[in-house]
Amino acid sequence: QVQLVESGGGSVQAGGSLRLSCASSEYIYSIKYMGWFRQTPGKEREAVACIYTRGGFTYIADSVKGRFTIAQDNAKNTVYLQMNSLKPEDTSLYYCAAGSGSSCATESFGYWGQGTQVTVSS
Repeated sequence: QVQLVESGGGSVQAGGSLRLSCASSEYIYSIKYMGWFRQTPGKEREAVACIYTRGGFTYIADSVKGRFTIAQDNAKNTVYLQMNSLKPEDTSLYYCAAGSGSSCATESFGYWGQGTQVTVSS
């Protein structure tokens, strides 16, 4: 059972930056895929970013490409989502997820964190 704890959310003005952290109870290298998703009430969950923890592949959604990056720290068993040039439309509850599937597809993720709120004001 993988436990994930997100942190780093908060309120920021448009154009600002935040870094979300996702600490895993298991070695992230053994998990294979870790990702960040977001969901706003009334909207479908959106995949934001994903990383293959064994190296060589990351995915960034078109809606955040050029502004968000995903990175990992194996020593800390932590994955980060660096969010720059934030926009009001980035306001959402952000979830970390982990999975040992074969891709960054949502169905690959079997473990989810509780979420951390990001609010961007104009």
